[in-house]
This record gives sequence, structure tokens and C-alpha cells, in this order.
Amino acid sequence: MVVLSKIYTKTGDGGQTALGNGDRVAKHSMRVNAYGTVDETNATVGLARQHATGKMDAQLAMIQNDLFDLGADLCRPDMEKDAEAEYPPLRVADAQVLRLESEIDAMNAALEPLRSFVLPGGSALAAYLHLCRTVSRRAERLSVELATMETVNPAGVKYLNRLSDWFFVASRIANDDGKSDVLWVPGANR
Repeated sequence: MVVLSKIYTKTGDGGQTALGNGDRVAKHSMRVNAYGTVDETNATVGLARQHATGKMDAQLAMIQNDLFDLGADLCRPDMEKDAEAEYPPLRVADAQVLRLESEIDAMNAALEPLRSFVLPGGSALAAYLHLCRTVSRRAERLSVELATMETVNPAGVKYLNRLSDWFFVASRIANDDGKSDVLWVPGANR
């Protein structure tokens, strides 16, 4: 159990922060950017949940928990040393990716195929889910870039890739099963 009795530590005042293994790195490092953007994604999910009910809200709650798992995963480098760690680091698992795929398939089964690209909007929930989608795509891009420099859990990258798809399909569900999607009309304003 985590106990946070003091919120500020002043240890980051010089522009560095501690990773999950205790290493200190610059706050602008690629790893910090990656897990910071995962945290930002989580905050946008919190906004979306203000408009979600029932099953959608429950699924978003699970995603928020998964995103904390992913942040913990990304803030702990040196996957190859996991077996040596005093406490096994938390890593995103393929089962979490498979759950998202199953939920995407179930939601998508209720939707008519698209005949145009969808503009972000429609209902408030759909608009927030599109925001979640774009921020999660940025988190994915940063995680992929980090993986070119350091070891990153491949399941975490897969999770982010599926997550943005989940948000897209969920936004269509939030738009009356796609009936209220705002469709792109190419060249409409020329």
C-alpha cells in the first residue's frame, strides 16, 4: 500500500525526478514524457467519466486503473533486471490488451460501417472520448520513441495502440451508436 504523508519533497526543484527504480533523471527525459502523457491521458478519461454512465463508466474506470499500471510500468526502466528487484515491478500484461480488443469488438458490432471520417464531436461524452483518443495517441508515439532508446514493455505499447481505437469506437457508441456522428465532408467550405 502506498502512503503519501507529505506531498511536496523539494527534490525536483533542480529539474530532476526519481524513476521507479530510484534513478534520477531530467524531468524532460523521454521516459518522463512518456509516462507523464499516460497520466495526462488518465486525466482526460476522468473528464469523459463526468458524462458516462453504466457500463461505459465502468469500462472507463478499468481503463483509468490500467493507465496507472502503465505509468508504473513506464517509470520503471531496466525490464531485464525485474527478476533481481526486491519487489517485482508492475508490468502491463497481454491480458489487458486482449480485454480492450474484446470490448472494441463488442462495441463495434452495434455500429454501421463508416462511409466517411468522423470529426471529433457530437455528444459531450463523444467529444471527451475523442480528446482521450488524441492524447493516448501522443502517449503511444512517445512510448514508441522511448522504445528506440531504451527497453519498454511491448505490451504497454500495444495497450496504448488498442486504447486509442477503444476511445474511437466508444465515441461512436456515445453518439447514439454512430447515428449522431459528425462526419467530415471533404472540401465542404472551399
